[in-house]
Amino acid sequence: MPYAVIARDKPGALEERVKHRPAHVEYLKSKMDLILCGGATLGGADESMDGSLLILDTEDRAVAEDFAKNDPFALNGVFEAVIVTPWRKTIWDKALQG
Repeated sequence: MPYAVIARDKPGALEERVKHRPAHVEYLKSKMDLILCGGATLGGADESMDGSLLILDTEDRAVAEDFAKNDPFALNGVFEAVIVTPWRKTIWDKALQG
């Protein structure tokens, strides 16, 4: 079962996020064999970046936790909280909505 990494930025961390984004992107590029999908979460009135969500193709929790721990955003104090949790893909057929 894949793992989701859900990270929330510290309040006011946008400047630090932007500063460390090049290293974060390079880190993600180096891990493309592990990443199914991902991106920034957008919050606040201006929809600025306020966290990250990544889905990892691994059944090994230690791999997912290591990935999260070594993200440059985590290493440089951008994140307030990080959750690593098993994730199950669910297909939703819009035709079933009514």
